[in-house]
Amino acid sequence: MRILLVEDDIKIASFVVKGLRAAGYAVDHAIDGEDGLHMALTEPYDVTIIDIMLPKLDGLSVIEAMRKQQVNSPVIILSAKGSVDDRVKGLQKGSDDYMTKPFAFSELLARVQALIRRAGGQAETTRLTVGDLSMDLITREVARGDNKIDLQPMEFSLLEYLMRNAGRVVSKTMIMEHVWDYNFDPQTNVVEARICRLRDKIDRGLSKKLIQTIRGVGYVLKETP
Repeated sequence: MRILLVEDDIKIASFVVKGLRAAGYAVDHAIDGEDGLHMALTEPYDVTIIDIMLPKLDGLSVIEAMRKQQVNSPVIILSAKGSVDDRVKGLQKGSDDYMTKPFAFSELLARVQALIRRAGGQAETTRLTVGDLSMDLITREVARGDNKIDLQPMEFSLLEYLMRNAGRVVSKTMIMEHVWDYNFDPQTNVVEARICRLRDKIDRGLSKKLIQTIRGVGYVLKETP
């Protein structure tokens, strides 16, 4: 999953970026509203986290412009302004959630996860399953049958994306756009390498292979007969 953070406070931004990346998300960071809007309009994000008081273009104007351009991915506002009027104004401009500073990172992470589930039509779901493969989105536990599987954060994010698109072929480009960050070099073979490592953990030693390569197209995760 890929997240855009638009925040001019370097200390807060560093804290949030570090935490989200440790949780397995790809994160891009913009320090002003103009850059944030440009990135939001040109790159696919699963969630945008945005401050209100920003240089060049304020956060509410960024959100309003996003919605006018039919960018409908979830938005969380981070703001030092915590009055009811401020919250209402943020929601009216098109945000999906509103958090006041200071905040606990664990709460921000929980809200990000909830918005991603809601956007995927899984508001009540905290668990993904494909065949005998299961993923708990809260505890971040993965298992194939009765065997628990230990995944690195990036591997977890990659598997989550494949499971959310189970039965659908996803291209290398689609994977890069949702799992890796803005500065990712598309010329490298990191996607192939990560898929290979993930397949080794998910399918090794089992007759039914879940992760399949569609040559020349991409990858698909599905239950085989």
